[in-house]
Amino acid sequence: MVKIAKFGVEEWMDTYQPKCKYDIAETCCASISVDQLKELSEDKETDILHPGKKLDYGEIRGSSELRNNLARLYSSKVGTPLPADNVIITPGAIAANHLVFYSLIGPGDHVICHYPTYQQLYATPESLGAEVDLWIAEFDKKWIPDIEDLKRLIKSNTKLIVLNNPNNPTGAILPAPLLREIVALAKSKSITIMSDEVYRPIFTGITPLTPDFPPSILSLGYANTITTGSLSKAYSLAGIRTGWIASRSPEIIETIADARHYTTISVSQLDQQVAAFALSQNTVHKLLFRNIELAKTNLEILEKFVIKHDDICEWVKPVAGTTCFVRFHREGKPIDSVTLCKRLAEEVSVGTVPGDYSFGAEFKGFVRIGYVCETQQLKDGLEKVRVWLRKEFDDLEVTV
Repeated sequence: MVKIAKFGVEEWMDTYQPKCKYDIAETCCASISVDQLKELSEDKETDILHPGKKLDYGEIRGSSELRNNLARLYSSKVGTPLPADNVIITPGAIAANHLVFYSLIGPGDHVICHYPTYQQLYATPESLGAEVDLWIAEFDKKWIPDIEDLKRLIKSNTKLIVLNNPNNPTGAILPAPLLREIVALAKSKSITIMSDEVYRPIFTGITPLTPDFPPSILSLGYANTITTGSLSKAYSLAGIRTGWIASRSPEIIETIADARHYTTISVSQLDQQVAAFALSQNTVHKLLFRNIELAKTNLEILEKFVIKHDDICEWVKPVAGTTCFVRFHREGKPIDSVTLCKRLAEEVSVGTVPGDYSFGAEFKGFVRIGYVCETQQLKDGLEKVRVWLRKEFDDLEVTV
């Protein structure tokens, strides 16, 4: 059997999230219903679920309507349009990521993964027999990794560089100049780049007019690039379990499609109908406007919390995505974040995620907060945390 490490963050969420009244661990923009989606749309007449349509397998690689909508989104502001045939639909981004690795990686391959990040992105290649090295971003460097470190990690058998942009858990980005350097480096050595862009396009601290604004990896002129995404995070529709893989390379897409036959016949037609409606030109702009404004509003609330508690916590303020990584400490020594998060869940019903349990042992004292929930939920949750910290913080142990 495949040997793979326990999935820390998902195991923690599975244990504590259902029990918490104030869930500030969730990483999705506040979820919406089909009725709310329709209310956001300019199209009030279309029946989203097409109840007269027969529920057969449908188009194997994904509905034409959905793939065309995705191709249009990846083609905006880019000289060369992305063909819809270069998009494959999957059951969520987690299946998309797994399928990329399953299709392209095996024993004898070397993979480099941007870190910290979602555990799947380095644990799955390792489980498939690949050698994995981590390209480490540091708190003291604002979570931006060094291109010279990446150069030193490359080996003769390096097959894939894995990025997560915007980043989970930090909310940082790989800025455009750095992305161009990564692409130039990979292209010079014929290394494929995969970028998990599931938190795109929730940008709160940077605009498209800013030189550092990161384009999608598909927009930088290198064919051997792959992106994965889903409707879960930026689009508030985690419940429909719809994700995708897109690439500029038809050869990569065909390789992935061949492997996909062993894992997925097709994705639910009902899910794809909702997804296509959400990504249609009549809907997507208002949906994203709603979520970006929600993220900006909630980030201001969270920043006030961090500033008010700057004697015990610090952060690199996120500029994108839905998560932040806050470090709790006493006199410079990290607090036991596992105990902190466990007690918050059990004693005041607030859901958070400990960094060292979920993202790597070196992240002691760090807590991931998902802040793009309903605004009142964030306010109520942070108030519960504030009162609890005032009474209990001094009893928490520090770690070394």
